[in-house]
Amino acid sequence: MVREASDETEAFTVEVCWHYYVNGMTQAEIAGHLDTTRLRVNQAIQKAKSLGIVKVQIDSPFSARIELQERVRSHLGIERVQIGPARRDEYNYHTAVGAALASFVAERIRSKTWKTVGVSWGMTLEAAIQKLPPMSAPDLEIVSMLGGTMQGASFNSFSIASGFAACLGANYSLLAAPIFLSEGVDREIFLSQEIFADHFAKFETLDAAILTCADVSPRSFLVANGMPKEFSAEALIEAGAIGDVLGRFLDESGRSIGHPLDQRTIGVDIAVVEKIPEKILAAAGPHKIDIIRAAARRGLVDTLVTDDVTAELLIASGEQRATRRSAAG
Repeated sequence: MVREASDETEAFTVEVCWHYYVNGMTQAEIAGHLDTTRLRVNQAIQKAKSLGIVKVQIDSPFSARIELQERVRSHLGIERVQIGPARRDEYNYHTAVGAALASFVAERIRSKTWKTVGVSWGMTLEAAIQKLPPMSAPDLEIVSMLGGTMQGASFNSFSIASGFAACLGANYSLLAAPIFLSEGVDREIFLSQEIFADHFAKFETLDAAILTCADVSPRSFLVANGMPKEFSAEALIEAGAIGDVLGRFLDESGRSIGHPLDQRTIGVDIAVVEKIPEKILAAAGPHKIDIIRAAARRGLVDTLVTDDVTAELLIASGEQRATRRSAAG
């Protein structure tokens, strides 16, 4: 008798799933057809999934990328990952991620999610601006989050903020200051000017921040061209730095290294960035693996926008770390 009851229950479950997945009936229609309740129909569908009676297979070239996004998301412990497919024969770590970021930003603007957005700087954001469609968001304000440099005119913080605003039909506010103060200039006195106080107050109410990161090597424009001459990449590395976010150098755990350069940096404090509701990090390239991971550990990433090359390297390096830890233990 017990077996018969079990068979009857499974037969009901299979019939429900056939109507739901094959015939395309709604749960309400199935309940009416089988003279039962919607609750029982729903329970049958959930049971079928848990027992493996129903198996969903997605046959699409996009499914592998979606699976990769989920693996990276889980690995970094962040909310979401957007991956752009890179061209591997002529790899460029700005192009694919820039296009993916443009798509992400455009969707957010269409949904009217943001009122104020802070932006960093760099060639990745410049690439995104080039891919953005013309839009109209007159109630949106783009806020530059750090000072600028005299070099790198097309992708410094001044041009990035105004470039996003031009594409999005938005307003913008520039932090009209150098990224690093000259030696001997008192930072507190410099920032006490009213124009800076007003701008820094905007950091506290940002809806989102679009960030980039870089390693400590000549591949970083900041390291190669933007730092005061009395500071060297070697000294930063000796202090534990593996890269920077917004000109703030972090160690592999995401902690600030406490370098004297921090006292000369003009931009938003990392502690303020951590509190911004939505933080989007756009970064790609083998040399950025460690700083991406560090930024995520610090809580500076809700959404990572990257390319598939970088995503695969993040997973591979994570598995290698886990293997080494296991061997050491």
